[in-house]
Amino acid sequence: MSSSILTARNLSKVVSSAEGKLTILHDLSLELNAGSSLAIVGSSGSGKSTLLGLLAGLDLPSSGNVILAGNDLSSLDEDQRAKVRAEHVGFVFQSFQLLDSLNALENVMLPLELEGRKDARECARALLERVGLAQRLTHFPRQLSGGEQQRVAIARAFAAEPAVLFADEPTGNLDSKTGEHISDLLFELNKERGTTLVLVTHDERLAHRCQRQIRLEGGHLIAHVEP
Repeated sequence: MSSSILTARNLSKVVSSAEGKLTILHDLSLELNAGSSLAIVGSSGSGKSTLLGLLAGLDLPSSGNVILAGNDLSSLDEDQRAKVRAEHVGFVFQSFQLLDSLNALENVMLPLELEGRKDARECARALLERVGLAQRLTHFPRQLSGGEQQRVAIARAFAAEPAVLFADEPTGNLDSKTGEHISDLLFELNKERGTTLVLVTHDERLAHRCQRQIRLEGGHLIAHVEP
């Protein structure tokens, strides 16, 4: 039976602005089981990326709390939250965020080496082969297409076998055909590895592939769709 891996309780985020206090997120709650997939959708400025940042422990809520892999993030300091992310979380971003000075293999090896894994090279090679880049191991990011760079980023994200993978507009910089291939890859690895997948996306086709969707508007949860 699946167990809860990520829980948000009454999350709100308020920031200061020239006009006074601005509420970006209003009293939002959700719960995700291990191995599930969730799409967070909504127009620009609806609070999607803010919510993702709070769920991942990159930021703290003004009120409410997030329980990630059994850890109450609001009770932890920045270093402790970073440790939780290192142990349990992977990220895939629209901008790829690969290190230009490292080739594909080295980019994927990096998180494994930081863990002290002696099999870092073998694991990284296997993952790059899995995402179809066996012939690109020694290529640097500038020598790769956008789709290839995103596949390296996905391999890197899955390298540490995260409990939860957060993806912020993972197909946003790609053409529709390449974006569809990247989507296929994310869901294949999600299923194979039992990783919980949390996506922020404008792509309705990508959102509909998730088991659940939530739609935000003006920081409010206005729809919660399940199959």
